Amino acid sequence: MGSSSEKIPMKTPVKPPAKTPYYSANQYYRERFGHKVYKLALEAGFTCPNRDGSLGLGGCTFCLEGSGRFAAKGSLADQLEAAKALVARKIKDPNPRYIAYFQSYTNTYAPVEVLEALFRPLLREEEIVGISIGTRPDCLPPETVALLRELNLVKPVWVELGLQTIHERTAEQINRCYPYQTFLGAVQRLHEAGLETIVHLIFGLPGESREEMLQTVDEVARLPIQGVKLQVLHVLRGAALAKAYAQSNFRCLEEEEWLDLLCEIIPRLPEGMVIHRLTGDGAKRDLIAPLWTANKRAVRNHMNLVFRERGIQQGSRFAIE
Repeated sequence: MGSSSEKIPMKTPVKPPAKTPYYSANQYYRERFGHKVYKLALEAGFTCPNRDGSLGLGGCTFCLEGSGRFAAKGSLADQLEAAKALVARKIKDPNPRYIAYFQSYTNTYAPVEVLEALFRPLLREEEIVGISIGTRPDCLPPETVALLRELNLVKPVWVELGLQTIHERTAEQINRCYPYQTFLGAVQRLHEAGLETIVHLIFGLPGESREEMLQTVDEVARLPIQGVKLQVLHVLRGAALAKAYAQSNFRCLEEEEWLDLLCEIIPRLPEGMVIHRLTGDGAKRDLIAPLWTANKRAVRNHMNLVFRERGIQQGSRFAIE
């Protein structure tokens, strides 16, 4: 298990959310901006230090092209227009508002001058209410955190960190290429800079027990972060993990197992922490397992039914120890 997080102060929610089973991103954005917000998936064109040989090769074993298939290609201007058009085909909103979402690879893995030229123009776009930046904790040097702090004074900037697990043994197996202590240091720097942090966690990683998964939840719940993304492990065609799965070295969580685990996880999280994801969005064309996740609507309906039946309430079992 990683080092204790006791030295990092807990963020006390300023405004507890309404009593729903969990505090969703949709609810949070509506409270903050007064209307629904849509994410525009964008590609910065960067790589990752555990792909280019700086720390490792091949990336994390579960990762398929750094999630790059979710974003449009081409210039940033072209990507913006394509992403807006995609939203427009799905919804009818005469006054849409967006978050520029940099998901693929490591989106602070570049000189600060390059990052400023990439991010700052987006804040001048009236329709864009903020920027969400997926990155690694070992790619947040002081000058980058200073830039993000400055941009955050103009419009909100969320920093998304892919932790997945606090356990070093698992981190080595998935080729994460950084220790848990590095993550804690990045969380502290972002907290001191006044930046909102969202942490990605994956459940069902090979070799992890239910107890170890809940240890990760309890540890992260006490950190000064503002949001989490909870995801059951996906095995994607082309990812390194697919080979181990084909050799039957592990099995994925079944739907009932995942819902039962969520009923343990959600009450352990503080009520003001935003839950941005509860399942995951693996592309159906790439998904090998678990196949039940492909029917997202059915899974969400089942999830909400289980939460109501069991009286699940976020924060009901959270305590700072």
